[in-house]
Amino acid sequence: MAVIHIDITRQELRLYGHGEGHALLACYPVSTALNGPGETHGSGCTPRGLHRVRAKVGTGCEPGTVFVGRRTTGEVYSPELAAAHPGRDWILTRILWLTGCEPGFNRGGVVDTLRRYIYIHGCPDDCAMGVPLSHGCVRMRNADVVELFDAVCVGTEVRIRPD
Repeated sequence: MAVIHIDITRQELRLYGHGEGHALLACYPVSTALNGPGETHGSGCTPRGLHRVRAKVGTGCEPGTVFVGRRTTGEVYSPELAAAHPGRDWILTRILWLTGCEPGFNRGGVVDTLRRYIYIHGCPDDCAMGVPLSHGCVRMRNADVVELFDAVCVGTEVRIRPD
């Protein structure tokens, strides 16, 4: 099974193989939370620590498919759709829903990553990468999130840290 490392400082996601040597398989620019790292519900921060992929949503969906509440809306992102919904936090193409593995830090109570609906997901391709701008999730370019989605399975380890 692969392992995902997300570096909040570098705004980078690295995918490693889980076999001997943990070879680097891919590296992607991402955008984590504008509010920085943190675990508290309602903070708008990206949670740190050890997580796992709890669910994969969007298998086979067209790139740009719009999700609300982890369900497709029947829409595909376009500049016209964006203009009709200014300020919408676009969750596109694929979702890797994360669950925390560290009780009291990112699991349970007001720090529960799963209940905070923290995802790795696609976003409009004109959104900046390499800069913290999200509401807590880890945003990726659509082609990158499809590639990552296809390379991992439910249960994949995800480590989020500032270095």
